[in-house]
Amino acid sequence: MSDILKRLEETRGAARLGGGKRRIEAQHAKGKLTARERLDILLDPGSFEEWDMFVEHRSHDFGIGEQKVPGDGVVTGYGEINGRLIFVFSQDFTVFGGSLSEAHAEKICKVMDQAMKIGAPVIGLNDSGGARIQEGVASLAGYAEVFERNVLASGVVPQVSLIMGPCAGGAVYSPAMTDFIFMVKDSSYMFVTGPEVVKTVTHETVTQEELGGAVTHTTKSGVADLAFENDVEALIELRRFMDFLPPSNRAVRPPRPFTDPCDRDEPSLDTLIPANPNRPYDIKELIEKVVDDGDFFELQPNYAGNIIVGFARVEGATIGIVANQPMVLAGCLDIDSARKAARFVRFCDCFNIPIVTFVDVPGFLPGTAQEYGAIIKHGAKLLFAFAEATVPKVTLITRKAYGGAYDVMSSKHLRGDVNFAWPSAEIAVMGPKGAVEIIFRADLDDPAKIDARTEEYREKFANPFVAASRGFIDDVIQPSTTRRRLARALHMLRDKQLANPWKKHDNIPL
Repeated sequence: MSDILKRLEETRGAARLGGGKRRIEAQHAKGKLTARERLDILLDPGSFEEWDMFVEHRSHDFGIGEQKVPGDGVVTGYGEINGRLIFVFSQDFTVFGGSLSEAHAEKICKVMDQAMKIGAPVIGLNDSGGARIQEGVASLAGYAEVFERNVLASGVVPQVSLIMGPCAGGAVYSPAMTDFIFMVKDSSYMFVTGPEVVKTVTHETVTQEELGGAVTHTTKSGVADLAFENDVEALIELRRFMDFLPPSNRAVRPPRPFTDPCDRDEPSLDTLIPANPNRPYDIKELIEKVVDDGDFFELQPNYAGNIIVGFARVEGATIGIVANQPMVLAGCLDIDSARKAARFVRFCDCFNIPIVTFVDVPGFLPGTAQEYGAIIKHGAKLLFAFAEATVPKVTLITRKAYGGAYDVMSSKHLRGDVNFAWPSAEIAVMGPKGAVEIIFRADLDDPAKIDARTEEYREKFANPFVAASRGFIDDVIQPSTTRRRLARALHMLRDKQLANPWKKHDNIPL
């Protein structure tokens, strides 16, 4: 028995050492943690239970049969984050560059299968050179098996990818199908084809960072949700983020204890809207003043800034927030903002997270670039997402709600449950000046007449009371009471039940 126990400890030691001290030092020299060090930070101390520590690859080609490391380049298992069950895999770049083999893929698939059975989130810490070339099609098959799990788990359990190193070629499609992607600046990158291939095919010279770095994907492509300065910050923020999410589509995140009074008034909100309707204001000020303790976890803050999405809590319960941002493009909806918000709304609906929408939208962004880029289809994605959502939906119109954009932003007509407006709300087909110039175009040569007609239009339509008189707005509320009214509405909607007609699945305009 002593010999067996000694062998067991030796094998465990080899697995924990990964690619060896030299490769670990090389990893540290790049400012990166090892796979196991990352798990130590991510998970609650002592909670990690590792699976398949002794798994090795089964390939013998090109001399790789002589190189075997227990665990085969990925650490898998389950643990806890703030006492909540999480399944996790962490790729080890010190072992074969974290490349994915058939056995490596089997380990990932095992924890994903178990997560779906149990109903717990899956976190992937990606740091891999891609498919293991020596295994050929077997490694490609392994990727496809992981992709299949990503698809099956979608909408069943939350899936989060944290890119902490290279992720290239076909490997990028697994994170792309997860719900959220976080990256680390200067050490992680994602692209389908690398800089060398790009230069050969298109004659463009580009660096890895420019092509697929964290800044690129959080500002230009919108592929990633957030970029962090280093491994430690990324893992700590991921712990905070996971605390907002429910375990699965069949479970609700239990409310956290809270001390922020839900009947708290915010007098400063009474003066948030500028007297000049053309002046912007920061919608984040409203968000932070009405949620619990001002704690708002914003996603994609540097991409499509004309709309804001993220998670917060009211009465300790998680809510999703969608808000037009007047500080960027006057809050207009465009292609990027519609895609960004639609994706977020659909996640919230998948996992029974109530949606609060703050509306200040003058319309869709005009121009040939938008029309040629298919704003019609992309705008329809957001409309579709709000319309199909069956979770509690509470909407507040703070200022402008014009044209089709009013309809799209979780209006009463898209099964909004509770729709509020501030007295400053302007709900109309279009802005007063533009409307008058169309209706009374014969008077355009008479500025005094146009000004009078504009004021008349503003009094008749550019206010919340016409919509309220038809029941499209449930109440016009004083801004300072917003937190109280939102909290009451969300509390009332906690047991809401609504089902869409039976279907195999919908056909959202992709």
